[in-house]
Amino acid sequence: MKKFSQTKKMITYNLWTLVGFESAFKILSFFIFTPMFFKIFNLIMKVTGYNYLTFENLFFFLRNPFTIFLLIMLILLLLIYTMFDITTIIIILDASYHEQKIKILDAIFLSLKKCLRLFNPKNIMLSFLVLFLIPLLNIGVASNFITTIKIPEYILEFIIKNKLYLIGFILAFIGLMMLFFRWIYALHYFVLEEMNFKEAREKSVFLSKEKRGKDMITLLIMQLIITIVYFFFILVGISVILFFNKIFGSIILLKSIITTIIWVFIAFSFLIFTVLTTPTSYAVLSALYYLHKRESKESIKLLPLEFEKKEEKKKSVIKRIIYFLIFLAMIGATIFTYGVYNGKYNLNIEHTRTGEVTAHRGASKESPENTMSAFIKAKELGADYIELDVGQTKDNYLIIMHDTNLKRTTGLDKKVWELTYEEIRELDAGYFFDSTYEGEKIPTLEEVLIFAKDNNIKLNIELKPTGHENNFERSVVDLILKYNLTEDSVVTSSHYEVLENIKNYNSNIKTGYVKSLLYGDVSSFTAADIFSIEATSITKSLVNQIHAEGKQIYAWTLNTKENIEKAIDLRVDNIITDDVTLAKETIYKSKTSNLINDFVKWIEETFR
Repeated sequence: MKKFSQTKKMITYNLWTLVGFESAFKILSFFIFTPMFFKIFNLIMKVTGYNYLTFENLFFFLRNPFTIFLLIMLILLLLIYTMFDITTIIIILDASYHEQKIKILDAIFLSLKKCLRLFNPKNIMLSFLVLFLIPLLNIGVASNFITTIKIPEYILEFIIKNKLYLIGFILAFIGLMMLFFRWIYALHYFVLEEMNFKEAREKSVFLSKEKRGKDMITLLIMQLIITIVYFFFILVGISVILFFNKIFGSIILLKSIITTIIWVFIAFSFLIFTVLTTPTSYAVLSALYYLHKRESKESIKLLPLEFEKKEEKKKSVIKRIIYFLIFLAMIGATIFTYGVYNGKYNLNIEHTRTGEVTAHRGASKESPENTMSAFIKAKELGADYIELDVGQTKDNYLIIMHDTNLKRTTGLDKKVWELTYEEIRELDAGYFFDSTYEGEKIPTLEEVLIFAKDNNIKLNIELKPTGHENNFERSVVDLILKYNLTEDSVVTSSHYEVLENIKNYNSNIKTGYVKSLLYGDVSSFTAADIFSIEATSITKSLVNQIHAEGKQIYAWTLNTKENIEKAIDLRVDNIITDDVTLAKETIYKSKTSNLINDFVKWIEETFR
C-alpha cells in the first residue's frame, strides 16, 4: 500500500501545477501542435513531389532517401515533443516527493533544459522509449495523440485469420514488452540524475531486476482502476442530471438552475479528471522507482530547482474577475437551459446527413456473398445499395465474382477468365457458406441489374480488371444504359484508369475510386465522383476535403457498432457493411442527437 499512498502524495502536493501544465499542454496540442505536425507532413509530401498518397504510391514515397530522412526528423520531433510532456510530469512529481513546491514555468524551463540533452547522439535513441511507455501507461483514458494511430481493420482481420501471422505478432509484441520493460526507469535516471541513455538503461535493468512482473501488474491494475473510475464517473454524472430532471420536472426555473450547476460541475470535473490520468500513471511509475531505490539502498538525489522564489503578486483582483466570469457563465447557461425546457431551443436535431447503407457483396453475413440470395436478403433488410464485384468469362460474359480464382466460393481451382459462362453456371456458389444454399448459381451482371430495376435498389458495381478482359468498362456501361440505371448505380474501382475510361466513354456514369489509404489533395482525381475508403484511413479532414469538392465518401467495411458510430460522427455518406441490420439500427439511433451524449463526446474528443 506504500506505493499507492506515495502516488497520492505526489499527485496532491503539487496538484494545481500538474493540472495547469497538463491542461495547457493538451490545449496547445489540440489547437496548435497536432495541426502543425500534419502541416509539416504535408510539406514533406510537396517537397518530395507528392500531392496525395495511396497504397500504390506509398512504397515509392517511403523509399525516397529524402523522404526517409525528413520522416525520421518528423518522428523524432514528435517523440521529443511527447517526451517533453513526460519529463515535465516527472519533474513535478519529483518535487512533490521531496515536498517542494514548484511552479509551472519553473517545471517547464527545467524540462526544456533536460530535453535539450536528447540532441546528444548518445541520448537520441531514448526518445523511442516513449513509443513503449505511451501504450503501457495510456491503456485507460490518459491522452496522447500518438495513441490515436490505429492499424487498419482489414490488416488486423488478415493477421487474426492467419494463425502464423497472429502467433508471430503476439510473440513479437511479448518480446518487445520484455525487452523494453527492463528499461522502464531509464527516463527517470535520465531526467533526475543526469545520466546518458546507456547509463540510464543499465541502471534501470539493475533496479527492475526480479521485480518486473510485480511492477507490470501494478501498472496494469492502476490503468484498469483509472478506466473503471472514469466510466463510473460519467455514469454517475449523467444519472444525477436525469434524477434532478425527474424530481424538479414541474418547476422549470429551479430545474434549469440545478441542471446548469450539475453540467458546469461535470464539465469542470471532466477537465480535471482527464488531465490527471497521465500524471497518475507516471506517479505510479515514479512511486515504484523511489521504492526500489530505497530497497536497494540507492541514494535518491534532490533535483536542484535553480529558480529564485519570487513574491507572489496580489491575487484578489484576479480572483474577483474569475468569480464574476463564472457568475456570468452560470447566468447565461441557466437562461439557455430554461429556454430548452420551455421549448425555445430544440436539442433533438435530426442530422442533415444520415448516411446510406451498402450491403457488402449483398447481405453476406446472412447469405453466400455475391449471389442472388444475398442480394434479395439485402433488399429485405432495407439496404440502400448493393455492392458487387464484376469479372469477365472466357466468352466475355459479365458475372458477379469477387476473387479471380473460383476455388474459395465454388471449390474449383480455376480462374474466371479460363471458363465459359456455361461452365461457370454449372458451379455451386452457395454450399461453401451453408448446405441450405446448395445449388446457388453465380449470377450475371445483367440479372442483377434487372433485379435492381424491379426492386428499386441502387448498385455499387466494382470492376477488378486483371488484363484478361475484353471491352470491359464499355460492356458494363452499356448494360447500365440499357436498363436506365445511370442515376441508381455507381461504378467503382481501385484502378484509376478504369474510371478515366468510363468517363471518356460516358461522362454521365457516376464513378468511385476505391482506396485502402488516401491522404493529400483529392482534387487531382477528376474522374472520381465518389471516394470509397477503408474506414480506419478516414479522417475528419479527408471528409471535409471531399465534401468541399462536392463529392461523396463511402466507408468500408464496417461491421461493429463502434466503427459505424465513428463513421456517422465523421459524416461519411455511405456505410459499406456485411451486417446491414446493425448498420441500419445504428444510423436510426443516431438520427437524433442528445445534449448529454454530445456534451460528453465533445469533452472526450477535445481533451483526449
